[in-house]
Amino acid sequence: MLSPITRRLRSVVARCVVKAANDGSKLQGLHVGLLAGEEHQAAERFQQYGFSSVPQAGAEGIALAVGGDRSHLVVIAVDDRRYRVAASLAGEVTVYDDLGHQVRLTREGIVIDGAGHDVIITNTPTLRVEGDIEATGNVRDLADAMGSTMAAMRTAYNGHTHGENDGGGPTDGPSAAM
Repeated sequence: MLSPITRRLRSVVARCVVKAANDGSKLQGLHVGLLAGEEHQAAERFQQYGFSSVPQAGAEGIALAVGGDRSHLVVIAVDDRRYRVAASLAGEVTVYDDLGHQVRLTREGIVIDGAGHDVIITNTPTLRVEGDIEATGNVRDLADAMGSTMAAMRTAYNGHTHGENDGGGPTDGPSAAM
């Protein structure tokens, strides 16, 4: 008499492996593999509000059979040990992907790592920074057609001279270097 109930309870929670993801609908669908070759083509994936990701094939998850019914499968958590960022301190948060891009909220501050790619901020009329900006590379703008760097502008300023108003020779360079 308890056997059907026991079987149903055992099938409520299962580990799964992602085989493919369909991110084209309002709720993401996953093709997942479960125990003993069992597969589901369209398990619904619930994600945390405000966060969205599309897992790679091979990622692992936790699947729930709603009401114990394996035909109504939902996936509530997906992780991928191949790409997970490890060794963070307690309380730190990292958003990452399979290419190595990271945004880390660390105890030292916010760290953005583009993994060798440009970091692009779009659809913002102004980037406002309240505090100093320190760069270990060049700072470039489009103030002229050449897209000069600040270092090039400093070099040009520090070495510039002009002719005297009275027709004499060139002036001395600036009294203080930039």
